[in-house]
Amino acid sequence: MSEAIVNNHAERFAADLRKVSTFSDLPEDELEWVAQRMDEVRFHAGEVYGRPGDPVEYLVVLLEGELQFERKDAPGGPVLTARAGDVTGLLPFSRLKKFGGMARATMPSRVLRLHKDHFPDMLQRVPELGQRLVGLMSDRIREVARMETQQEKLMALGKLSAGLAHELNNPASAARRAALNLTEAMEDVRAATIKFMERPLSEAQREGILMLEKKSAQHAASRVGPPEDPLERSDREEQITAWLERNGVEDAWKIAPVLAEAGAKAEKLDALKELVGPDLVGPAAKRIAAVITIFGLIQEIDNSTRRISDLVTAIKRYSYMDQSPIQEVDLKEDLENTLKIFGHRLKSGVTVIREYEPDLPRICAYGGELNQVWTNLIDNAIDAMDGKGELRMRAFRELDSAIVEIGDNGPGVPPEIRSRIFEPFFTTKKVGAGTGLGLDTAMRIVRKHHGAMDLKSRPGDTTFRVRLPIKGPQEKPAEEKSPN
Repeated sequence: MSEAIVNNHAERFAADLRKVSTFSDLPEDELEWVAQRMDEVRFHAGEVYGRPGDPVEYLVVLLEGELQFERKDAPGGPVLTARAGDVTGLLPFSRLKKFGGMARATMPSRVLRLHKDHFPDMLQRVPELGQRLVGLMSDRIREVARMETQQEKLMALGKLSAGLAHELNNPASAARRAALNLTEAMEDVRAATIKFMERPLSEAQREGILMLEKKSAQHAASRVGPPEDPLERSDREEQITAWLERNGVEDAWKIAPVLAEAGAKAEKLDALKELVGPDLVGPAAKRIAAVITIFGLIQEIDNSTRRISDLVTAIKRYSYMDQSPIQEVDLKEDLENTLKIFGHRLKSGVTVIREYEPDLPRICAYGGELNQVWTNLIDNAIDAMDGKGELRMRAFRELDSAIVEIGDNGPGVPPEIRSRIFEPFFTTKKVGAGTGLGLDTAMRIVRKHHGAMDLKSRPGDTTFRVRLPIKGPQEKPAEEKSPN
């Protein structure tokens, strides 16, 4: 390539760099020195310019188009985007050696590149540019940290949402099934009532049937104590079924279990037959069974909707919805509300052992943030046990502090990594299962409360201990708060 062509390129590159804020006010000779050592690369839309493991060797100045980077350990996660006028790639003093993900152009792009071999000379000849590039690297680190934190929060929210959906689905489905069965039971009552209208009952007969319905429904709804022996109940069902069939009652197999649940026996059915006569004993038995079923379904709907209401209340308390940032927090209540949100994961084989000091005082805290600590610690404990084992929850007072201990009987944390578990982005989970920010987030929240958190671990006994001052952090006056 001739010197004239090289100079032409350098002049054009310098003009391009002058349009980028990082280079715009550099002295002419310094700008030309940088431009002379750059080369130009163009990318088509969708073209890959870096794959996981490829060496990172160039400082990149994006003149036109758009470049995106996606981490290999978080596919589909946050994406770093560089647009026209941005400086990206390898920066001075960066420890970046290889691409940690996929880098590609999202539209036709044109870039200028400076190889890392020129960095030492550049820092000496153009010191102002070196300082600016170091500042850019700091900004990039903060942006990556922000995106990682956001991803961690989204992942935590996803887990909580899945758990809540599961917990809410069970009672909601039960209530829906009960409502459908209630319609069928009402049809049975209507059919039996029509039969009675065809043969009017005396006042004594109507009162007798109503009394039987009431007593049977109360008996079925008020059963307490240990469950009935299945063999005894099965024998009674068989006796009731045989009695109904002998007396020509249709669908004996259907109503016999209901009557048995209500404590009916053959002698009570004999009394019913004597009260209404052989022709109406069938409709009377069906009506009584339907009424018992209706009361049971109403109770099931009540239990299901109460469970939904309890979960909604737990969520509101967990998030401290509509409350001021600092509140008086009941640690035992918060721990239990967090456990409710993890209910679906605890049912698969986790035994919760609670040890709460009865008169543990309330503490002043950022309630919603503090619950993120319990969420991360409980989630890690369940993961460590692979969903089966003992989850130990302990809360007590120690001098002017409240202590919360969350432990498990999993395999423990290996000694060689214990010093790193609170580091941001450090994780032992599989690719895509965690970002390594859970314990870092928990530690930052605890420190915000002027507290401390540590770990004790050996095989079969791992415990995170959180110490929080009872008086809690002091919220800054409104005029001291940042406008952001």
